[in-house]
Amino acid sequence: MAELQDDLHTPSEVGELGDLPLGGPFPPEPYVPGEGDDPDAAPLERAHALLAAHPVADGYSGLPWALRHLPWYDLETGETAVDTDVPRLRQGHVGALFCSLHLPEGLAADRAVAATLEQLDLVRKVIAGHPESLRLALTAGQVIDARNCGRAAVILGPAHAAALDDSVGLLRVLHALGLRVLTLSGTSWASKAGLTRFGEEVVREMNRLGVLADLSGASEETFRRILACSRAPVLATRSAARSLRPHPANLPDELLAELGAAQGLCMVPLTAEQTGPSVRDVADHLDHVRDLAGPASVGLSGTYDAGCAHPQELGDASCYPHLIAELLRRGWSEPDLALLTWGNVQRVLRVADFTARAAQQRRAPSAVKIAELDG
Repeated sequence: MAELQDDLHTPSEVGELGDLPLGGPFPPEPYVPGEGDDPDAAPLERAHALLAAHPVADGYSGLPWALRHLPWYDLETGETAVDTDVPRLRQGHVGALFCSLHLPEGLAADRAVAATLEQLDLVRKVIAGHPESLRLALTAGQVIDARNCGRAAVILGPAHAAALDDSVGLLRVLHALGLRVLTLSGTSWASKAGLTRFGEEVVREMNRLGVLADLSGASEETFRRILACSRAPVLATRSAARSLRPHPANLPDELLAELGAAQGLCMVPLTAEQTGPSVRDVADHLDHVRDLAGPASVGLSGTYDAGCAHPQELGDASCYPHLIAELLRRGWSEPDLALLTWGNVQRVLRVADFTARAAQQRRAPSAVKIAELDG
């Protein structure tokens, strides 16, 4: 038991994970002010130095679907047709990237499984084509390994729950192919009415496998039920504060507080529609979420290449230093910024890995179908 407990980190300990050495394109040493330096004189330089030690774990990238529609692309030297490429990932100090497998609205339901598999295959091909810059990561340890080798870790997901086609067996297949995040909304078993018995079984199997639940877009009833039945932390990969901007994917204050109490993670999107037209608006949301959920429950979600307009100074994946500079001006401490950019995501991934190992020791794979519980 002591061996398993070593894998868990409290929020205060997670910030230390950002102190691991870096390889490749990122400078290894954090910024250390010299005598006579004005801490407010060069916040952008301080931001770059801080991100070199604590890179960004970006909670949502729409790159797979964007690349699908390009006849040819070159991510290694730069690609103007998208918001994300290798040079901009390095300029923005992005150390981990959640690649969305979401489907566009209006796609026929019977195409959901095939389209998700096609996107998953595309991401794997992109990673294989950029071995010096990208690396597939299936566990928290592999994210750290990729970072130490100077690569950006790519995590597969979130995918939409429709990709399961109401089958827990398909969940296991997608997990075996690398899926690590699933959005639980928009199905008959995770709807505005809440989570059904079959939906609860899906959550339990996700915990056993190590697939994280994404609750962005879920109804309040579904949100609360998943918080109650999930043994692993949950994510809201594209949610800001509804009290600051009334968008349906943003979370009301009471849910932000409940998410923080459950040690989940709200990943604030950098989109004009959800957070506002300026970098200051995004910082306002981050301040608000930190105040309500706590510094251990707030993260970043670029939402680049997802068809969204972005705030000024945050137009592509290279722009994270501008946001961190704004937070430095507001007095955010380095430990809180380390949690925001890297530590909180690493904690959630590690706890999900531990929860899965513990569940596999006591629970066999589920063979239940939706008709057996909800029919």
